[in-house]
Amino acid sequence: MGKIAFVFPGQGAQYVGMGKEIADNFSQAKAVYEEADARLGYSLSDLCFNGSEEKLKLTIHTQPALLTTSIACFQLIKEEGIKPQFVAGHSLGEYSALVAAGALKFSDAVWLVEQRGKFMQEAVPPGEGTMAAILGLDIDKVLDLCKISRDMGVIEPANFNCPGQIVIAGHTPAVEKAVSLAKDFGAKRAILLPVSGPFHSSLLEQTGIRLQEAIDTIEIKDTTIPLIANISAKAVTTSEEIKEGLIKQVSSSVKWEQSVREMINKGVTTFVEIGAGKVLTGLIKKIDKNVKTFNIEDSLSLKETLQGLKAGDD
Repeated sequence: MGKIAFVFPGQGAQYVGMGKEIADNFSQAKAVYEEADARLGYSLSDLCFNGSEEKLKLTIHTQPALLTTSIACFQLIKEEGIKPQFVAGHSLGEYSALVAAGALKFSDAVWLVEQRGKFMQEAVPPGEGTMAAILGLDIDKVLDLCKISRDMGVIEPANFNCPGQIVIAGHTPAVEKAVSLAKDFGAKRAILLPVSGPFHSSLLEQTGIRLQEAIDTIEIKDTTIPLIANISAKAVTTSEEIKEGLIKQVSSSVKWEQSVREMINKGVTTFVEIGAGKVLTGLIKKIDKNVKTFNIEDSLSLKETLQGLKAGDD
């Protein structure tokens, strides 16, 4: 059997009710939510299980909610003794991956991503920056599209998600111009995203500086499993590389497609998405349809994943 990678979703994967079924059925999952509630000083668990969608969509809540759900699900596969050879996460998911890799304590991570959410929300005044998904264009065409829209402000590629799906970010007028011109460049579609800021663009450099101050107050260790980092799509293991990566990550492109290809090049044949939804599973299938994908977000998907992994061992 080839190598296994655990991957963790980022913002956009959240939904009201996520994690409730596993917290009701597994004491170790419930304990993760209780730890998050204690560290944050409010009932994050109630927000995940029963909250209003509007409140859950606020970046300051979304980030700790997704991380907590991922780690609650991770506890279940960890107890089965299944270890991955690599971990990776999409944007915020990188923090979940670092908890799974032993570099970050969960209670520190949940506090840190709450700070990250707050800083990201405050980085650019509401309405001044946004993001858009460009579908059906290659990297070079997207760069050309950004270049021609730059007279309206900062605009850059933010996420390289999978072939034909690149997200751009920047000042709202520049992003809107790119969206209006995308079809002329051959794009199938261009969609403005319902986000509160231009994440993963240079407009968030100040966020990185504020994040560094928060990171300096907690302990980050070397990983026990290599992390494929968003900013480089290369394996990192040392606490110094991790810190530097997390600080740069908020204002740099997420190289998700490149990260998945790097793991496949290193022998990964099976990806397990851990946490809310199946966003990454969908992207991975578009990058390479030959790899096996599983996900864990409730009892049923846990059972199917364990059966699938054991079948692969036989």
